Amino acid sequence: MRLLIVDDSLVVRDAIQRSVDKGTISDVYRAENGEEAVSIFSREKPEMVTMDLTLPRLDGLGAIRQIRSIAPRTSILVISALNSHKTAMEAIALGACGFLTKPFTQREIAEALDQLAVHASAGQA
Repeated sequence: MRLLIVDDSLVVRDAIQRSVDKGTISDVYRAENGEEAVSIFSREKPEMVTMDLTLPRLDGLGAIRQIRSIAPRTSILVISALNSHKTAMEAIALGACGFLTKPFTQREIAEALDQLAVHASAGQA
């Protein structure tokens, strides 16, 4: 499976990538803004996406909308410092399968990525 990590922070992108299970995820793509995320997604079509909500050039909710229009079954995990129930519910309504609040521990992100992979595997079956 392939993963697209979308976050405007290099530190966060690196932290997520360090937690990737190399036995499950074969390729990792990275984007630092929503427009870049949609472009990479359109080209590579990864099965899984981690998405920040506060992004330059196109926010995370807008990027989720566009990704869902390209591939509705893509598994998306929102990872955001926005700890708003309304925002989380909006992301879920758009098709995100989970929400992880920043800051997160390595264990929390590893577990969330494992759950995302399970969701993606079920969606591909």
